[in-house]
Parts: sequence; C-alpha cells; structure tokens
Amino acid sequence: MFGRRRKKRDEETERAGREQSGPKERHGAAGAVSFDNEVEPERPSGQPVKDEDRYRPTGPWDSTEDAPDIKRMDLGSMLLPMEQGTEIQVNVAQDGQGKQKIIGVTLVRGKTALQVQPFAAPKSSGLWDEMREELRTQVTGQGGRVEDHDGTFGPELQAVIPIKGKKTEDGRQLGQRVRFIGVDGPRWVLRGVIRGEGATKPEMMSEVERIFAGIVVVRGDQPVPPNELLPITVPKQIQEQMAAAAKQRAAQQAAQRGNAGSSPNGSGPDTGGATPV
Repeated sequence: MFGRRRKKRDEETERAGREQSGPKERHGAAGAVSFDNEVEPERPSGQPVKDEDRYRPTGPWDSTEDAPDIKRMDLGSMLLPMEQGTEIQVNVAQDGQGKQKIIGVTLVRGKTALQVQPFAAPKSSGLWDEMREELRTQVTGQGGRVEDHDGTFGPELQAVIPIKGKKTEDGRQLGQRVRFIGVDGPRWVLRGVIRGEGATKPEMMSEVERIFAGIVVVRGDQPVPPNELLPITVPKQIQEQMAAAAKQRAAQQAAQRGNAGSSPNGSGPDTGGATPV
C-alpha cells in the first residue's frame, strides 16, 4: 500500500516536471512542430526578413519569390510588366565623363507616367524612409508643397512641384501634382514617381499601383553600395523598338502642336494639367 502511494507520488512529480519544462517539439520534414497550439514557422536562413517587407504582400517582387506569371520585359535589375496600351521608355542622362547612362525607366499609360528606379539597400534595414526625407527637402527647396500619405505600399509623398515658367494670370506659380511611392525589399528599394492622372484620379491611381506591384527586382549577388542605382540593361532589339516608338511619338506630337498649339506641359506626353503651388 505504501509502495503504491510512493509510486503515485513519483509519477505526479515526474508529470509536474514535464509541464514546467514546457511543451516538447517534434521535428520532421515541415520543421518544428509545437504541441502547445503555438506554431512558430521557420524562416529561411538566406536573406533576413525586414519589417518593411510587410508593405509588399502582393508585390513588387524579389526575383527569389513566386511572382505572378505574366509577360515581363527583362531589363537586368528589373522585370517590367508588358501590357497592351503601356509604353516603356528608357530614361538616360550624361555622367561625369559625358557618356549616356540609363537612370530609370518610365511606363506611360494614357495620361499617366510612372518612372521606376531600383536601388541597392542594406541587408537588415530599408532605405525608403531616408529617401522620402531627401525628396521632401528637394521639393520644398524648389518652392513646392509636400504632404505625407499612407498608401497601398505604405508611407508615400504627394507633392506639387513648380513648373518653370508657368504662372496663373494673377502671377501665382503653377505646379504639377506628383506622387512619390517606394517599397523596401531584400537588399533593394524600388522607387516610383507618378505624374498625370495616376497622381490625381482614384481609378488611375489603382491602375498604376497594379503595374508597380507587378515589377520584379533582380538584386543579384554582386556587391553594390547602398543608395546606388542597380544596373539597368536594355537588349539591342528592344532599344531599336523603343527608338522607333519614340520617333513615331515625336512625329505625332509635332502634328498635334501644328494643329492645336503647344502642350501646356511642354514636350513629352500630356500627363495632366497644372495646379497652383
């Protein structure tokens, strides 16, 4: 009788010890499994997950992720969605040595223009917060206005940028409405500048955001300092197609100027009217 009581006390002591030590875990093909109804998924050991990644659950995508299968143009560090009615233009500028350098790509759809630029970023932190402050300083330094907004991809800037030489009849400076959007990814940040109807009309805002979300960024393994533009490359065949499209567009704009005068926004696609700054 006393032996049975002692055995029972020993069993109770052993059971209490198991409860205090916490739930045991079983490891299998799916990783760690908890029997305490709290499953902690195992994260890949490759690229760290940044807090900013929560702003892109449906894109833009990293090349290592399962992006939706749509037709895209390969431009090296970016794969851009190719859709009917969307024109892709390469933006170039001269570097310090006088050579032409690609500094971004603009997607034009109707009266909306979206310029995109991929930059290198640190592994453990994003750069979009820092970029927004730099953009704010640039715009206000030019006499423009800037407001913070919470957008589809997190914090964004909505601004009115002065148009040089454009004023109202009473002398007020005219400006163009612009949206600055951006999203941090694994070792990269993708920045977008939206002009035209995509910066003012809700239905076009969602349309241009859908295009932005369809972009895939190819960061690569090459070391690139943070804040430096990732290399954008354009195949020769695509360069020839773009040159032909640009020539056709210039001819159409020349014809329009001849028939109805110059565009209120100067050269380039008509992406919307001006507003007082």
